[in-house]
Amino acid sequence: MKSYLVSALVAALIIMDSSVQAQSPAPATSTEKYRPAFHFTPQKNWINDPNGLVYYDGEYHLFYQYNPQGNRWGHMSWGHAVSKDLLHWNELPVALNEFANPDGKSVTMIFSGSAVIDYGNTSKLCPTGTKDCMVAIYTSHVDEKGKALAQHQSLAYSADKGRTWQQYAKNPVLELNTNEFRDPNVFWYEPQKNGLWPPLNRMSTACCFLSRKT
Repeated sequence: MKSYLVSALVAALIIMDSSVQAQSPAPATSTEKYRPAFHFTPQKNWINDPNGLVYYDGEYHLFYQYNPQGNRWGHMSWGHAVSKDLLHWNELPVALNEFANPDGKSVTMIFSGSAVIDYGNTSKLCPTGTKDCMVAIYTSHVDEKGKALAQHQSLAYSADKGRTWQQYAKNPVLELNTNEFRDPNVFWYEPQKNGLWPPLNRMSTACCFLSRKT
């Protein structure tokens, strides 16, 4: 009797497993020896930590630290990829590129941060008439020939689902006059109807970011 029950249980598990496998989407696979089969990687060059993971209008957005110019750390920018199922990814053009500063000597790299969907464009960052505004909040890292000069928090925004971006004209938006101040993380705080912004730095304090009309 015990042997019969064990055999029946094994058979049931096999049937259940087959059913689950039949219903699951085909995984994204790779034929390249050193490329992960499931985890996203860009077609080429350096990739580091993910930033600004948001879902909007049927797409998962992945932004990530990226060097568009080589396969080592440097020229930090935000790469961008989208997916409808978190298995199959479409790599898009670089979202936020490192840029040269007016002094002609230093550059501003786009370090880690977060992204939010400003439903209704209540921040007014995107042009009038924009339904929803995608906002990136990142650490702007000022660098001159490998020497860190400053770090502060800055904004960029997109009115076309992250395909093109504009830097906020009044960047930086938060400054502590230090070169160790990074990784802002914005989230929606429902009780006060605003976005709280606590950059991950012990010297910082939370401040209001977005105010949604009630």
